[in-house]
Amino acid sequence: MIANISISEKSFGPKSLMSNVRFTINDAEKIGVIGRNGVGKSTLFGILAGTDKDFTGEIVFKPGSVVVATKQEHHDVGEQTVLQYVLEGLPEYADLSHIIETYPMTMGDDLNKINQYSEAIQRFDDKGFYQIEEQIERELDNFQLPDVAHRPFRTLSGGQKRLVEVVKIMHSQAQLALIDEPTNHMDYIAKQQFIDWLKQARESVLVITHDRDVLREVDRIIELKDGGSASFKGNYDAYLKQNAVTTGTQMNDFEMVEKRIKNLKAKVIEYQRFKEKSRNPSTIQRFKRLEENSRKELAELETRQKPTFWIDKESVSNLNYKTAGQYEKFKAKNVRINLKNDESRSKHVLVSARNLSLGYDTPLFTGLNIDLREGEALEFRGRNGAGKTTLIKEILGTGSATRFDGELTLDKQIRVGIYEQEVSPTYFNLPLEAAIEEMYLSRGLSISTTKIRSIMSDYLFNEGDGKIPIKNLSGGQKARFQLITMLANDPQLLILDEPTNHLDLPSIEELETALGKYSGAIIYVSHDGYFRDKFDGEVLKIGAQ
Repeated sequence: MIANISISEKSFGPKSLMSNVRFTINDAEKIGVIGRNGVGKSTLFGILAGTDKDFTGEIVFKPGSVVVATKQEHHDVGEQTVLQYVLEGLPEYADLSHIIETYPMTMGDDLNKINQYSEAIQRFDDKGFYQIEEQIERELDNFQLPDVAHRPFRTLSGGQKRLVEVVKIMHSQAQLALIDEPTNHMDYIAKQQFIDWLKQARESVLVITHDRDVLREVDRIIELKDGGSASFKGNYDAYLKQNAVTTGTQMNDFEMVEKRIKNLKAKVIEYQRFKEKSRNPSTIQRFKRLEENSRKELAELETRQKPTFWIDKESVSNLNYKTAGQYEKFKAKNVRINLKNDESRSKHVLVSARNLSLGYDTPLFTGLNIDLREGEALEFRGRNGAGKTTLIKEILGTGSATRFDGELTLDKQIRVGIYEQEVSPTYFNLPLEAAIEEMYLSRGLSISTTKIRSIMSDYLFNEGDGKIPIKNLSGGQKARFQLITMLANDPQLLILDEPTNHLDLPSIEELETALGKYSGAIIYVSHDGYFRDKFDGEVLKIGAQ
């Protein structure tokens, strides 16, 4: 066992985030950590990494265990190169390098230093450190980060820094690795490389992810909800089956609690009536005791919060009629996505390309053809840097690429909804309510305070969230804001760039369900294998595969 985790209380001000999180981590175990956006997954990692000590409980690690975690902020890297930053995760490399580089100039006839030098050379070779720099550069290249090894780390984009963090973890030689949303900025080949490493990694790994391709390869899933944690042995498919069974039992238990509450309320009224009618002091005392006991039990039961239930739609369809009916009554609130789904779709061409060649100094791709009609789905597939985003910008007329050859047209009469990976800087510093208002007004759409609050409710924002600047929202909250901006103008064409990044599993399913009923056209880029299989759209390969 690597670690034993017991968190009895973690709060932010008056809000209790965790109250009963308990699980163990075994040697070399790969654990996926899931949960609704905002339940405390990243907070849990902060506690395990030792950066958050403001909690009640105990974290016990196996003696000598080294714990590493991906960083979200990088304010103290100075002028470190990418290679130096990665190697920083290997303290032994730095120590041995220092001996090998400096001792020949100082050791002379000092036998002690000569022995240390010889041992360092042998150790350096045994650890494979002579090839480590070449390996790191090769892995950076595989993650679509060529020629960055000797660049200052601070000059990288946020997405590039996240990929470097993964490479650093891969070379850390720690006993426990904490990895937060590693695949959000990876293309499908880089993601597969990460999955291959995960499967054979000698260290224990906790990975926060809602990427179902990654969850399919873990040994266990820990779900955070209702302030506690639940453990599910096996991968994502096993989790879905176990979750359905567990949820069915929990719903039955909670329904019994509700029935008991209803029964106790009736008994309290009944005992009050008997007490008032009785003239016998002993009888009055007996009903008084019964009333007090019932009120005490009632008060205890009413403190129990309604559990949050989520079962994937396929599992719900396999439940018996009674349990399925219970689920509709008790299921957790989810985002409400309203898309155009009438049957009156036209078959005219919305996006057309003939022998298109785009690039900058040189073409990124050539000979590309598109014939997209309403009701059709088209997947842009290619590696990071192949030109997918360049093509999207060119379709929208916002790009700066050079058109070397060919034609590209977009029906100017249609409304387009865009889901981008990053929130527009226009809204970044605005509070959520003001950002929604500004976004609607900029498009000439009507908006009111009532409508803003209704939209926020549909996308699981509470009233307090409305005052929070967009830049301070969580990744999942930013993703839900992106959905709001995409759908504001009732679009006939949706363009989605990695729409499942940051969304929790129930929200991903709701998005997939809504898109499945959508009558307009869809262009999407996704490295989520489950999402791609769901739509099975025509694949347009862009650049080298």
